[in-house]
Amino acid sequence: MTRVVADISVSLDGFVTGPDPGPDAGLGTGGEALHIWAFSDDPDDRRVLREATGRSGAVVLGRRLFDQVDAPGGWDDRTGYGAGLAARPAFVVVTRSRPASVRTTDLDWTFVTTGLADAVAAARTRSEQASAERATDLDVVLMGGGATIGSALRAGLVDGLLLHLAPVLLGGGTPLFPPGVRRTLVPRSVVATSTATHLAYDVRDAGRSTR
Repeated sequence: MTRVVADISVSLDGFVTGPDPGPDAGLGTGGEALHIWAFSDDPDDRRVLREATGRSGAVVLGRRLFDQVDAPGGWDDRTGYGAGLAARPAFVVVTRSRPASVRTTDLDWTFVTTGLADAVAAARTRSEQASAERATDLDVVLMGGGATIGSALRAGLVDGLLLHLAPVLLGGGTPLFPPGVRRTLVPRSVVATSTATHLAYDVRDAGRSTR
């Protein structure tokens, strides 16, 4: 069964970027601390990353995040999806318009201009196709940014959360959880390492916010 899992690093005070994120500093001030775990040599960090990318049948991201990873200083063989692991899922970008050009042409990009729900549906189709080819259940992964995951939670599109809780207080930035969204989270696993606490939850009462 294909599940939609939001997978993102977050600070102890609930931010997925530091203050003042922008084109030249996508993670904002101090935001790099959120992703130290992804480049760690800790074997448990490596296992969490390997297992999560291994279950990725398709990945959904917003246009702002796409512009960052496709920029000249963005993804490469070391810092691409899975931090250099051999993960090549399909990528689905939620956007108002297609980009004029794409630098990372070695990746499988689909651009959806009709909204987040349609992007998730397209990713589900690609993930189910990959699941059939590999004879295993694969997930749709929502990798961000924060606004994309927040909108998906608000719309009731998320089945699970995989949060990489970094031991840092950023004091501001992009919040992960939008106001007014209420969900019951059922713990699945906790893995504490030297750089992060990896928390997996099922989202039981998916549905629209009361606001």
